[in-house]
Amino acid sequence: MSAQTTTAAGSPAPTPAKGLRAGILDLGDSVMLGLASTAPVYSLAATLGLIVAVNGTYTPLILVLGFVPVLFIAYAFRELNSALPDCGTTFIWARNAFGPWAGWLGGWGVALAGVVVLANLAQVAGQYLWLLVGDGSLAHNSLVVTATGVLFIALMTFVNYRGIRLGEHVQRVLTYVQYVSLGIFAVALVFRIAGGVPGGAAGQAFDAEWFNPAGAFADPGAAVHGALLALFIYWGWDTCLAVNEETENPATTPGRGAVISAFVLVAIYVSMALLVMMYASVGTEGIGLGNEANQGDVFLAMKDTVLGPWGWLIVVAVLASVLSSTQTTILPTARGTLSMAVHGAIPPKFGTVHPRNQTPGFSTQIMGAAAIGYYVLMSVFSENLLADSISSISLFIAFYYALTGFACVWYFRATLRSSARNLWFRGILPLLGALLLTAAFVVSAVQMWDPGYGDTQIFGVGGAFASGVVLLALGAVLAVVCRFAPSTRGYFLQQPAPAHPGGSGPAHQSPAQQPGPAHPGGSGHRMLP
Repeated sequence: MSAQTTTAAGSPAPTPAKGLRAGILDLGDSVMLGLASTAPVYSLAATLGLIVAVNGTYTPLILVLGFVPVLFIAYAFRELNSALPDCGTTFIWARNAFGPWAGWLGGWGVALAGVVVLANLAQVAGQYLWLLVGDGSLAHNSLVVTATGVLFIALMTFVNYRGIRLGEHVQRVLTYVQYVSLGIFAVALVFRIAGGVPGGAAGQAFDAEWFNPAGAFADPGAAVHGALLALFIYWGWDTCLAVNEETENPATTPGRGAVISAFVLVAIYVSMALLVMMYASVGTEGIGLGNEANQGDVFLAMKDTVLGPWGWLIVVAVLASVLSSTQTTILPTARGTLSMAVHGAIPPKFGTVHPRNQTPGFSTQIMGAAAIGYYVLMSVFSENLLADSISSISLFIAFYYALTGFACVWYFRATLRSSARNLWFRGILPLLGALLLTAAFVVSAVQMWDPGYGDTQIFGVGGAFASGVVLLALGAVLAVVCRFAPSTRGYFLQQPAPAHPGGSGPAHQSPAQQPGPAHPGGSGHRMLP
């Protein structure tokens, strides 16, 4: 495979060949990956009750508000990908905008969020599998659940290792299962609402007041808290950008897939929230969404009253959703470290691509092993600390999303006055998204500092904050190590790319985009100095 090349303005910058299988995914595959990575069924089931507890009937509006910064950052991803279609995404974009240190830490943020969330997904997958077996009591057996979660991570790591096409086939099956099951659940809700609401909740009729900003912001603190909860259930659509080099028209198709999947997600979340609210109400009794007993999974609480003997379908939907997200979460983390290795930021071994499978073999295995190691270690050490460390994911996501937004504005700063389109999609919207996410980072950090925030505290500080800061700081330590390592120190001597000169793509090649000596990962690979 040869590297992309360009000499004219308006074309993507050259991307070093990495040995990945080019052009295997189309726009439909890209959108599917973006939707699957968010685990929409599980995300909604696990978060809806929490948002209702804070915002009550204004929950649908809060879901829309949480979507706004995500959409703005999706435009930043799209625009940067059009100029630099590299599977390293935030890593390569931040490096070109701000320099090697920013790029390294951006790549660390992506990898960190992936590894930590895999522990959560494994835990949930283990629990939901055993909810389907017998009387469901094994779902409360920590050893059985942990072992099952480890097997699921290993299985999805193997699927990703074997090839992008196999992964796409597995993903398609899981997507069909979860959306067909969710569709059946939605239709059943409609019929239940139309025919009267049984099951211990009075239900409530739709009211336009649910979308009234004045009412939602009567308590600004509650509105911000709810929006933060809503914000991170959209995370994951950027997976379709991480497989850009394996997608048709890598400079355009992944960006379109990201924006489309973001809009589809908000439609799913808001419509399902409305149906569930109208059926179960936001009350605190029975299956009401305000009942604390239901907040862990509102779908599980009402499955039998909605679907009767077919209630297991929604359990299957959540399980398929979690497994789907497990597989697609490994994709961007492995490709991110692949790109970091190819560009010389981490040891070249991470840039090895399997010659037959055309996947980042070593990086995929390491990401799976890291996730398993983290999950087992935290499960053995403290399940409460595991839960708190998972809460800290919001810090990692806000960090690398905001960094991407700022990188978009700075990289394209020379083009912002060339057209109204560039001003909005490369400047104003990404900047607003980055500022909102920076605020989300600060607010989340302040909340997590409180020792009463989660289930643990370390030296008088909330366990979520402490674990999040430690993990982020570990990235800075590793960056320093790489700075002085013989195989990677050259990366840190690179300079940021000059401002984008105009048009829809750059007309220059930054030093890190020039062809380098042959990469040891296989024939045709390039290693950059």
